[in-house]
Amino acid sequence: MNTDRGGLAGFRLTHRTWTDELGTWSSALAADGRPAGALSFDPRLIADPATRERLVGAVVADRGLAHAGVTGLVPIADLIAAQGEVWLLTAEPVNPTVADLLSETPGVPRPDAGSAAGVLVEIAQTLLAVHAAGLAHGALHPGTVVIAADGSARLVERGLADAIHGRPPAPERDVAAWSSLARGLAASWAASSPGAAGLFERAAATASTHGLAPARDVLTAGRDLLPPGFDTRDRLLETLHLWTAHDVRSRDRRQASALPPAPALPAPDEGDIVTLLHVPRSGESRTEDVVMRFGPGVPVETTAAQLWRAGRDQQQTEPPSDKLRVLGAPARRRRRRAAVSSAILALMVVAALVAWLLRSSAVPLAVTGLDVVAPKKTQGCGATVKIKGLLTTNGSAGEIRYQWKRSDRKDTIEQTDTVASGKTSHEVILQWSVKGEGSFKGTATLRLLSPLPEGKKLQDKATFNFKC
Repeated sequence: MNTDRGGLAGFRLTHRTWTDELGTWSSALAADGRPAGALSFDPRLIADPATRERLVGAVVADRGLAHAGVTGLVPIADLIAAQGEVWLLTAEPVNPTVADLLSETPGVPRPDAGSAAGVLVEIAQTLLAVHAAGLAHGALHPGTVVIAADGSARLVERGLADAIHGRPPAPERDVAAWSSLARGLAASWAASSPGAAGLFERAAATASTHGLAPARDVLTAGRDLLPPGFDTRDRLLETLHLWTAHDVRSRDRRQASALPPAPALPAPDEGDIVTLLHVPRSGESRTEDVVMRFGPGVPVETTAAQLWRAGRDQQQTEPPSDKLRVLGAPARRRRRRAAVSSAILALMVVAALVAWLLRSSAVPLAVTGLDVVAPKKTQGCGATVKIKGLLTTNGSAGEIRYQWKRSDRKDTIEQTDTVASGKTSHEVILQWSVKGEGSFKGTATLRLLSPLPEGKKLQDKATFNFKC
């Protein structure tokens, strides 16, 4: 479908539209001419005022992640209400997605296994930062993974589906979706490379069992199985360039063969465009909508070297736009009162978010105890023994590095887990497969590598019996 519907809060909707579970996406151009995106939510999904409240909360949280240094999300420019519709405006384009590149496109080569590995590593890194903030994506699939112009992977629609459906954040659902994506890319982009496909399968299994951090480490440790150009994204950039050229040619052909376009609709009156912060409750007037802007001009600082930096950046807001126009002095007074009250509410929300970030990062993660438990019952033929380690923490977020040592091997097993704030315990599992006949006594030792209490060493061990 081709359209050019004029301006929308400084954005111009352009030629390309497509639909997904949330509504209709349009490619767009921002006020400065840079490519962007615009999502018109399906009105049936957001008719309930409580749903709009949750949607606003998800957008505020997303912007908080961006200000804290999470760079793997497509940045949100604004969330607005215009002529009865609710729009999400993004500061970067939201196509092509992995779903676009998975489709067979004439003249466009399929990305290779190195491209898949790079995408999976970057998604895992972004999700780890999101989960560490107590949030989740909620709808991870090939259609919500965007490939940016530099070949990096960005996530779009973070938290929107959960907000619309009233679901709490579920990081485990993101992990399962990441594993599914890894297996899908193994069967497509890595189909011609059995070694890489096996690497992705191992990473998917590791994610399901141990989490995203160890799964990411499996991929980075398997670099030798990936084709040249893994680090520089050579093949992915080539595919991206050819896909974009094909998309432009297809658009030009459609426009050339189409009927003369109808006159463009006039741009919506800027007085009817407001940024959503507080959604009217039942019985309240539409004139009480918020006019506080999170506009495209608000700078968003990102730091590639550190994915999650809390407490350094503060949310910034713009004053109500001079372009907001309503007829009559009473309407202006109502909007002025709404602006003041809404700005106060906005500052309270932002202050609470920043305070939470500061609190969660002020105290570094510490592990205060460690306990290992093995099955007491004698294990039989072909058993896989599950040995559990329980680490007690101070409830802060961070990474835990630990090491398993099996009594039947010289080599150790080193792993890294990411711990979310608010949890004072973390469980780690060792799967020990025993084969053959006879009697055997196995001992598993768990040793903490970091963070270590000053001047202390934390480790524990447990023993099980095997007889076949």
